Amino acid sequence: MMPHSTPATSIDDAAKQRGISSQIMLKTLLLRDMGGRLFLACVPGDQQVDPKKVRAYFNCRRTTCVNAEEVVHITGFKPGTLTPLILPESITTIFDHSVLQLPEVTISSGSDMAGIMLRTEDVIKFCKPHFSHITKALSTP
Repeated sequence: MMPHSTPATSIDDAAKQRGISSQIMLKTLLLRDMGGRLFLACVPGDQQVDPKKVRAYFNCRRTTCVNAEEVVHITGFKPGTLTPLILPESITTIFDHSVLQLPEVTISSGSDMAGIMLRTEDVIKFCKPHFSHITKALSTP
């Protein structure tokens, strides 16, 4: 367990409070397709999910981000505390391939007051995610 002294307000804030790089954190984004299928996309904390790549992987015509109120209703977790470990079976999880390069990752504990560090292989065994390249290309200034 990696406790925070104050509720985390962002990936960077959580990383700072945990004394780690945001690169080893899993950032999550809940998406829905037009048929109602749900996908939890997970990428390293210093990256961004590209919903178009998630949509292409699952052969969806369109996906949208689930709004904050619905995230709570569907998962029981508020945005920023969503963990890939405890999800309804109706949600399909997908990780970016780059996660495989990380020996350990930190994920939300379900609370904005703590994170959990786990071996990446253990998270993968538990979550059984799909893998694809789902990050946005980050532009350099």
